[in-house]
Amino acid sequence: MSLPLTAHAPPLRHDGPTLRVGRSNVALEVVLASFKSGSSPERIVEQYPTLDLADVYDVVAYYLRHKPELDAYLDAQQASAEASEVETRREFPNTFTRTTLEARTRR
Repeated sequence: MSLPLTAHAPPLRHDGPTLRVGRSNVALEVVLASFKSGSSPERIVEQYPTLDLADVYDVVAYYLRHKPELDAYLDAQQASAEASEVETRREFPNTFTRTTLEARTRR
């Protein structure tokens, strides 16, 4: 019996500047953050049931094989998110409501 030994691309797709896992809307950075915090692929699928378990294993394996490149991608995504937050706060400055809500979340 001969098994097919073929390589395949990771189950990632571009959705604008974001990479999504498989056919789900779950971003790559969400899956990797969960993995880096100690979650198993099974636990990640429990948290995000639209993910396919095989896709999560593929993405984790791809991350482990291409860590420097994916860490650079994650850093760029984080920088972009922070820049967006700064821009949003500039456009919509703190108001009484925002200040009140932020105070409540700190309790």
